[in-house]
Amino acid sequence: MRAQASLSRKSKNFYYYLHLRGLHLHLRAVSVLTAWLFFCLAHLSAQSATPADLGTLVSNEGIEPANIPAAPVASPAGDQEPAATSKPKADDPKSDDDADGKQTKRILLVIPNYRSVSANTTLPPQSTRQKFILATQDSFDYSSFLLAGALAGVGQIQNSYPEFHQGAAGYARYYWHSFADQADGNYFTEAIVPTLTRQDPRYYTLGHGGFFRRTGYAVSRLLVTRNDSGGETFNFSEIVGNGAGAGVSDLYYPSRERTWTKTGQKWVTQVGLDGVFNAFKEFWPDINNKIFHRR
Repeated sequence: MRAQASLSRKSKNFYYYLHLRGLHLHLRAVSVLTAWLFFCLAHLSAQSATPADLGTLVSNEGIEPANIPAAPVASPAGDQEPAATSKPKADDPKSDDDADGKQTKRILLVIPNYRSVSANTTLPPQSTRQKFILATQDSFDYSSFLLAGALAGVGQIQNSYPEFHQGAAGYARYYWHSFADQADGNYFTEAIVPTLTRQDPRYYTLGHGGFFRRTGYAVSRLLVTRNDSGGETFNFSEIVGNGAGAGVSDLYYPSRERTWTKTGQKWVTQVGLDGVFNAFKEFWPDINNKIFHRR
């Protein structure tokens, strides 16, 4: 009996070790991806970006002075002409949308970017219907099916869930679980929790300042967001929403996988990835202009 108890204790210890090891690998993967992305963004920022408050706009040909209000000029009648505004004209070919953090509907023509709001833009609060439409767009966009397929392939190669087995049937199980995980997270963080807490699930681009300031802002949006009234509040939608999504996913995973450790892995991984994507969204206008020359 003692031998069996000792063996059982060792098995449990080994079981917990494997789960902790899995959490460690998830964190390392997120850290490596974050470091690589930040290095690329810093490199691009150093090449192309200058602080907006210095009054300069950067173009591919060099640095040009920004529009500065002209001094009033007296007319023969003694009247003064109105000062020129610093706002670029709509038909000015050199007006730089990138300087205002101009966001596009997609990143790299594939990744949906519906939640990003261009810098210096004020939008009315979303209705409950609009929040659910936003979550549906992110969940059933064609890129979501591609991403689920990629995640399913990685999971099957790593044999993440032995209960799913291998072969075409095993891949199908990995696929629909990955797709359901994405949809759970999207609906909880973009629709359900934001509706209950009256929060805005969209990402508002800062669009100005140095690399570290903008990166810090992007990461801080994991904890701080806007409410429907326009004020700032704790981001329940991100933290509680991803936690709820990870908890709901336990309902359709094998019983052996319904552990606190596994649930925590999904929660931490999703929050970490959201932070990385926030940074990518923040600098996407700069990348889009510098690399693809699109304005």
